[in-house]
Amino acid sequence: MRILIADDHAIVRRGMKQILLEQYPSADIAEAGDAETLVAQVVEGGWDIVITDMNMPGRSGLDALHQIKQIDPTLPVLIMSMYPEDQYALRVIKAGASGY
Repeated sequence: MRILIADDHAIVRRGMKQILLEQYPSADIAEAGDAETLVAQVVEGGWDIVITDMNMPGRSGLDALHQIKQIDPTLPVLIMSMYPEDQYALRVIKAGASGY
């Protein structure tokens, strides 16, 4: 399984990676610290799932989600956020996210 984690906080990426590796020890997990890197890695392809923050430098997670879905409409994308569900959940699900 290939998992791509995107968040502008390295500690969040490391923590998420550690949790995922405990459950999926053979997973290939890569990290992106901003939306530009995230999209570039999606272009390279081969991911089974993307887990991305809603708020990153340069571009929002929602903007990145739109671009990811143009590149690979079938790629599952989970959005993590500190924002309340009622602010963004419906918007990201309508934009193609698999979960919020």
